[in-house]
Amino acid sequence: MLPVKQTASPVSYAAREPAIGTARCDLRDDRLRRFAAIWSRAVHPTLSAPVSRAEFERHLVPLAAVLRDALHARPFDPRPAHDVGAALVAAHCTEPEALPQILGVIDAYLVLYLPPGHPMPAEESRARCSRLQHAVAAGFAQALAEHARAEEEAATKAARAGLAEAERALHTSEARFRAVFEDTSVGVGIADVDGRIIDVNGALQGMFGSPGRKVTGRNVGELVHPDDAPEFWSLYRELVRGDRDHYRVEKPYYRSDGSVVWTDMSVTLLRDAAGEPQYQLALMEDITERRQLHARLRYEATHDPLTGLPNRTLFFERLDQALETGAGTGPDADPAEEGAGRFGLCYLDLDGFKAVNDSLGHAVGDRLLVAVAERLRACATGSRELVARLGGDEFVALITGPSAPGEATALARRMLAALAEPVHLDGRDLSVRASIGIVDGAAGELGAAEVLRSADITMYRAKAAGGNRYELADADSDARAIARHGLTNRLPAALDNGEFFIEYQPLVRLEDGTVRGAEALVRWLHPVHGVLGPDRFIPLAESTGLIVPLGRWVLAEAARQARSWHTDGPDGTPFRVNVNLSPSQLRYPGLVADTVAVLQDAGLDPSALCLEVTENALIGADEEELRPLRQLADLGVDIALDDFGTGYSNLSYLRRLPVSTLKLDRSFTRGMQCAPADPVDVKIVEGIVSLAHTLDLSVTVEGVETGTQADHLRLLGCDTAQGWYYARPGPPDRLHTLSLADAASV
Repeated sequence: MLPVKQTASPVSYAAREPAIGTARCDLRDDRLRRFAAIWSRAVHPTLSAPVSRAEFERHLVPLAAVLRDALHARPFDPRPAHDVGAALVAAHCTEPEALPQILGVIDAYLVLYLPPGHPMPAEESRARCSRLQHAVAAGFAQALAEHARAEEEAATKAARAGLAEAERALHTSEARFRAVFEDTSVGVGIADVDGRIIDVNGALQGMFGSPGRKVTGRNVGELVHPDDAPEFWSLYRELVRGDRDHYRVEKPYYRSDGSVVWTDMSVTLLRDAAGEPQYQLALMEDITERRQLHARLRYEATHDPLTGLPNRTLFFERLDQALETGAGTGPDADPAEEGAGRFGLCYLDLDGFKAVNDSLGHAVGDRLLVAVAERLRACATGSRELVARLGGDEFVALITGPSAPGEATALARRMLAALAEPVHLDGRDLSVRASIGIVDGAAGELGAAEVLRSADITMYRAKAAGGNRYELADADSDARAIARHGLTNRLPAALDNGEFFIEYQPLVRLEDGTVRGAEALVRWLHPVHGVLGPDRFIPLAESTGLIVPLGRWVLAEAARQARSWHTDGPDGTPFRVNVNLSPSQLRYPGLVADTVAVLQDAGLDPSALCLEVTENALIGADEEELRPLRQLADLGVDIALDDFGTGYSNLSYLRRLPVSTLKLDRSFTRGMQCAPADPVDVKIVEGIVSLAHTLDLSVTVEGVETGTQADHLRLLGCDTAQGWYYARPGPPDRLHTLSLADAASV
C-alpha cells in the first residue's frame, strides 16, 4: 500500500531534523550545499507531500554529511547510510520513482563533490560509494515497508476490534457477528485444531481468486507453497498443540489460476472454557502489491538501467559473499560443496570505446554497450556465473566453485570470441575489442577492493600488450604497478622538496680526447628507494603532466651549471650542456618562452645549450610541430637528434629537420668494442657519418665502452662520444676526470 499524496498545508521540517548520528554538518560547507542542491533537484518532484524545494534541500544537507563521513571513515562502515534511506522515507520520499533518483545522484556526484580528504585509490572510493548506495536502498526499502505496514496494521487493528466486538455480540446476536465477519475487508478464516477450515469470509475467498471453489472444508496442511518461511510450519504445530497463542508471518498461497497471493497473516488460538485449544482464527491481508513494489525497488537498485545487467551494488554483494563465505552466485550454489570457496573474476574493458562516443555520439555508444552486454550475458551459461556492468565500458564476470579458475579463463575466451563479430548499428559495422584481466583465488585470501585492484592492473597489462586479449593476474606485476602508483603520487612533492639532482656525463671530442661538454641526466633521491634513474620516473612524469615543470627545472639547473663551466673553464672555452626534451615538452606551448627565460636568467649564450630530441618523437611531425625547434635553432640553440637509427622513416626527412647533431644509437657500434670490428657495423656507421657531414651535421656516439671502439669511431670520422669508457655520469666537479677504462671487460 503506497502513501496517498497529501494536498493539505505544506509540511515543515523545522522540528524534524534526522536523528541519524553525529555527522559533521556545517551549512556553510559549499561542497555539501552543492551536493544537496543537486540531490534536491532530482528527488523533490517525487515527494508525496507539498514541501518547498528550498526547505527540502536544507533537510538534505545533514543527510549528505552522513554519506560524506561514511565515505571517508576508516574503517569503512556503510551502516549510517541505512539510516539515511530511512530518513528519506520519513521526509516523504515514499513514491516508487524516488529511489532511482536518490541512488543516481549518490552514484554520480558523491565522490565527485565530497571526495576523501586522505589518499584513497579511485577504485576503493567507487567501491565504497556502491556499498553506501546499497545501504541507502536497503534502509529506504525497510522504512517504506514499515511505513506501509503501519497503515496495514491500523487496518488490522480495526479488523480485530471489529472481530472482538463480534465475539461479544455473538452471545446476543449471531446476525451482528456474521455482518462484521462478512463485511470486513480483511480476510478472516476459522479452522479447528486439526486444520480443517470451518468458515471463511468473502474477502479471504476473493484473495484466493476462486468464488466457485470453496476454501471451506480444505485442510490448512494442504496449503503449502515452496516459498514458505522455514519456521512457518513449526509455529503452526506449536499453536495447535497449545504451546503458543499467536504467531504472525508473511505467507504465499496459490490462487485457483496458479498465480500467487502474498499475505500478512496473523493467527490466534481460541480456547474453550477449560482452556483447551479449540479453533484457529486467521486474519489475512493481501500484500502482493507491496511485495512486488519491494521487488521492483530492489531490482532498480541492483541493476544497470541501460543494459539490464547487475550493477556494481549487486556485483559487490555477490563478490563479498564469495570472498567471505565461498558461497556461489547462483540459486543452486552449495557453500558446503568441497572447493566451493574458489572464485574466478574477469574484468573487461572495451578498447577504444571513447573514440566511438567522440566520433559517433553517446547515443550510438549506449546502443553499442547494450549490444555488448547482450553478448556477454550469453557467454555466462552456468548457474555460478554472474556478468555485471560496473559503469562506462567496464564489465565484470564472477565465477565461483571448485573449478572457477579454469572456468574464468574459458569464459574470457568466450567473451573475446563473442565480441569478435562487428556490431551493426545504423548501417555501420563497429568493431569491438576488449582487454580482460583475470584474477582467481580462494575465499578469505583477499578483500573485494584488492581483487578489483588486481583485476584492473591485470586488465591494463592486457591493454599495454596490444589489447583484444586477456592476461592472468601476477603478484609481481601487481607489486610493480602499485610501486609505480606510489612513485607517481610522490612525484609532485619530490619536485617541491628538492629530491631531484643532476649528474653529468662528459662529451669527449674524438679528434683530441678533450671534453667538449656534458649531457645532463636527472636522478631522483627517493627517501625510501634511494637513487632512481630516469627510466623509473620519466615515463610516470610524462603520463601525469609533471614532465613539463620537471623538465623546466632540469633545464634551469643545467643552464646554471653550464654558465659556471663557461666562467671557470681553464682556457675560457665554453662547454656545451645537452638537455633531453620529452615528447610532452615538445608539445608544450611555452617551450620557447621558457627556454629563452632560462638562458637569460642564467646568463648563458644559446650556443652553449643543446636540446636532445628522440628520433621517434619527430617522425611524422608536421611544420606546426617543428616550429618551436626551428625558433630555438634560429636563436642559436643546437638541436640533437637522439637515438638516431631506431626510427622507421626515410633518411630524406633529415633535410627538413632543424637539427645540428646526430646522436648515433649504441646498437650500431657494439660490434666495434673488440677487434676485429663487425664489418657490417663499420659500413653502417661510415654511411651515416658521411651522410651527416654532407648535411653539415656533427655526429655524437653514445655508449662507448672500450678504447678499441673509440679508435674505430675516430677513424670513421665521428665528432664526439660519450660512455663508460670515458666516465660514468657524476657530479659536475668531476667533468674532466676521465677514466679511459674498458668498461665492457669490467
